[in-house]
Amino acid sequence: METNNSEKKQYFYVLLCADNSFYGGYTTEPTRRLKEHNDGVGAKYTRVRSRRPAKMIYTEAFETKSEAMRAEYAFKQLARHEKEKFLKKYL
Repeated sequence: METNNSEKKQYFYVLLCADNSFYGGYTTEPTRRLKEHNDGVGAKYTRVRSRRPAKMIYTEAFETKSEAMRAEYAFKQLARHEKEKFLKKYL
């Protein structure tokens, strides 16, 4: 039985990059997306060699794409110290 996209989980995720920066993103397949980032074909931000390898330190599943993207947007609006506080239990 095929699964359509509306039945897939939608994920907000955070990477800890090799330069100690954070990258927040959205995906339906966290494992595949991490590989893309580390292969240098993910987001423009992680294509920079000094940011790789990246480690996925946080994922949160949502039912809808818009919920996951809202979580991503909210994370990206935080100051560095607020991101660290949010992620403290995962670092």
